[in-house]
Amino acid sequence: MKKLLTSLGLMCVLLAPGMTFAQDATTPSEAAVVETMSIEETAPVAVTVEVAAVAATETAAPIPDKGDTTWMMVSTLIVIMMTIPGLALFYGGLTRTKNMLSVLTQVLATFCLISILWAVYGYSLAFGDGGGMNWAIGDLSKLFLAGITPDSTVATFTDGVVIPEFVFVAFQLTFAAITVALIFGGLAERVKFSALMVFGVLWFTFSYLPITHMVWATGGYLFEHGALDFAGGTVVHINSGIAALVGAIVLGKRIGYGRDAMPPHNLPMTMIGASLLWVGWFGFNAGSNLEANGGTTLAFINTILAPAAAGMSWMLAEWMLRGKPSMLGLASGVVAGLVVITPAAGLVGPMGAIILGLIGGVVCLWGVTGLKKLHGFDDSLDVFGIHCVGGIVGALGTGVFVSTALGGVGVDGYSMGSQVLTQATGVLVTLVWSGVVAFVAFKLVDMTMGLRVTEEQEREGLDTASHGERAYNP
Repeated sequence: MKKLLTSLGLMCVLLAPGMTFAQDATTPSEAAVVETMSIEETAPVAVTVEVAAVAATETAAPIPDKGDTTWMMVSTLIVIMMTIPGLALFYGGLTRTKNMLSVLTQVLATFCLISILWAVYGYSLAFGDGGGMNWAIGDLSKLFLAGITPDSTVATFTDGVVIPEFVFVAFQLTFAAITVALIFGGLAERVKFSALMVFGVLWFTFSYLPITHMVWATGGYLFEHGALDFAGGTVVHINSGIAALVGAIVLGKRIGYGRDAMPPHNLPMTMIGASLLWVGWFGFNAGSNLEANGGTTLAFINTILAPAAAGMSWMLAEWMLRGKPSMLGLASGVVAGLVVITPAAGLVGPMGAIILGLIGGVVCLWGVTGLKKLHGFDDSLDVFGIHCVGGIVGALGTGVFVSTALGGVGVDGYSMGSQVLTQATGVLVTLVWSGVVAFVAFKLVDMTMGLRVTEEQEREGLDTASHGERAYNP
């Protein structure tokens, strides 16, 4: 009987290896059963732990990559260099000796002023959620940078990738500052310093911030309509260029304009300034990708090729028209190419960038010669002819060369005709909005405090008349 029971037990073990029996002694077969049961019972626990770990990973807040963060800080620094001293030297060299220091002061003071305004309310209005007015402007939820800490992050163009919000705030600050400073090149050598500062506050608040929100903020009118502006063709260049033209018209021509020679006083300084602009533009364009990845390298290479092509096309066209190639023309062509590629930098292929540069160099040359002479306005340092005209070429060209068939990165549901129409809408909205705001702001300043220095001060020069200093000692 005992043998029979033992045999039945062994059969049960063989037929049902997952079953266990409580016995005083453990046989080899029973040990195998216990081991098998142990694995089967613990496996669900391991799976549960693994699932929990995956879930925790999925719900954890993304952490900024140190490489992305470093790249954005470097980009911010070189855009600052692009403004001070780059833009200041470029503009300063183009003026007459007696106005050199005034231009340097205007650019530096503007950078300081807009930096403060950006932190106080600019960032919040540009990138905040404006609720019912979100199509045009943000809100004041981040007034004085409220709620932003070293741990705050903002999203980039890649899902799950973020950068610290402070570095984004600083990066966008530099865009705001240089845009306002660009305008002043159209008014150089005859405008009151105090009037410029007041105008800068008004235009920054009522033109730069709304255009930035409409183009780059979720919910913004042009953003939602699919307008493409990678690094500021509309936001920076068309925006500032049309404002400079309006200011030049409202302010009137310089004394002796069209009669007296007004050559640049220091072209080597202009060349140095243009070179610093080119270097800083890598932060401007490649930094606008907000990450350090392949897309950044595309914007980087395009920021070499387009200005190189524009510099050559401007120089060759000038050579054919005037018989000699000039350094000023070459430098101006480089800047024009930088403007043209700005909206397209991370969206078009390298060959598209070269074509845009070749077109932009010739068109901007016409903008500062033929178009300027045709209408007779005194845009002192050709802000409209280079920045507004070049920005329009770049904005429309982006709609063409973003096509994958032409080497671009492509966009969902792309149709060349509809995209160019969308780009044209962005151009038109920017021209009208900025132009109207600029006109009203200039008129308000002129009626309350006056825009222009006296004739005596203009003849003396703004260095001594406005600042009591000289760029150069006699």
